[in-house]
Parts: sequence; C-alpha cells; structure tokens
Amino acid sequence: MPAVSEKLQKVLANRGLGSRRAMEQWIIDGRIKVNGEVATLGDRVEEKDTISVDGRALKLRGEQHRHLLYNKPQGEICSRDDPEGRPSVYRRLPRIKNQRWISVGRLDFNTSGLLLFTTDGGLANRLMHPSTGIDREYAVRVLGDVTPEVLQSLRDGVQLEDGMARFSDVQKSPESDGANQWYYVVLVGGKNREVRRLWESQGLTVSRLKRVRFGSFFIPSAVKAGKFIELHQPEITDLYDMSKKDAVSQ
Repeated sequence: MPAVSEKLQKVLANRGLGSRRAMEQWIIDGRIKVNGEVATLGDRVEEKDTISVDGRALKLRGEQHRHLLYNKPQGEICSRDDPEGRPSVYRRLPRIKNQRWISVGRLDFNTSGLLLFTTDGGLANRLMHPSTGIDREYAVRVLGDVTPEVLQSLRDGVQLEDGMARFSDVQKSPESDGANQWYYVVLVGGKNREVRRLWESQGLTVSRLKRVRFGSFFIPSAVKAGKFIELHQPEITDLYDMSKKDAVSQ
C-alpha cells in the first residue's frame, strides 16, 4: 500500500475482500473501523492506519497475494452464484481466508480455456484495462464457408452494436479437415462475446471456442480441463510486468 492516502473502499477491494460497491455497503453497514472508529463513506487511509473488518484486523503490510492459472471447461459460469444453479468456476478453486479469488476477465458458459485468478484486486483491474494492450488468443471451430474476403474483413474490422472490432491476426489451423475448420485468432481487449460475434457478423457459426493464451501465458499441457496450477516466481513477475505495459508504452 503506498504512503499516500487512498479511499477506504479501494483499499479494501484491492485486498480482495469484494468489489468497491460491496465495500461501500460494508462501510455503510458499520462493519469497518479505522483506528478504532467506525468508518464512514469518503474516509481515506494511509499505510500507518489500522483497519478492522467485523472486529478482525486487516493486514496491510507483507500480506502475500496468490495467483492461479485455471483451465476452464465448457459448462461453467464465471460468477460466484447463478439463479439457474449452473456450476461456477469458483467451486474448484482452493479456499482462502481474509481474501477472495478475482477472475481476470471472464469466459462465457460455452467457452473453455485459460483463466487467470488473483487475490490482488488492483492487479486484476490493471490486467483487464484496455490500455494495457494485452492480447488474447483463441482456437475457434467455425461452421460455414470461410473465404479470403471473410478473413480480410475480420482483420480490417467490423462494426458491431457496441463499436468496431477486429482480429489482429487470423490463421487457419493445420488440423483443419473438411467441416472441422479450425482457426487461431488474436484480439486485444475483449467485448462481451466478441470472438463469436465477429464470426457471426460474416454469417458463420462458432461451434467450439477455447482461449489458449492470455498475454505471455499459455495453458501447460499437464493442466487438464477443470484443473489449476498456482503461479510462482518468475510467472508472478511476468504477471505484474504485463499489468504495467501501458506505463511502459507511454
């Protein structure tokens, strides 16, 4: 935590306790104390301050964050709770105290592949911010007639309902055979269902979609669907370096 003061709800969220909105509600509910006094919205804190949550001291110094790489199977949601009762990715992650797992972006119910998790809320926010320019790579099985003109349109850009979108790279997989047309596509950012919608804009259907890369991270062959590995040095260093790409490029 830096020496300068920061908003209390931001500090709490960055410790992985919940979203900023949830932390604001905790403050309103009187669950947070700063230096022994019940906190109020608008409070700012510094490193020297002591914070307690429900009477338990919150460690601000030296607490070790944890980071995971998870191979998400199809048929899981990236929310903690689902009114439809569908299984969540969080049910497979190790339980932790005084922190919570935060997913770096999301994959939809029918998309599989690489998901990163961290207990560092600030890191998660930076990794998801468009300014970092982190690219994502997907393996896609497409149904329909994929012409050179279609591929060029996807590279040049397509106007979707929420703005322009494009693939920075599209390559046909050597494993393609007959109706099983597989492509590797790369994009920066990630609007909701962007990969699927780009192909659908060309009258094509995505029958399988798997994220195979996030920045410099790939799924190790030993990490099967539904399994995870905990990241260690130097992977953690790479993770934080990726989050600073915007600062390096400016």
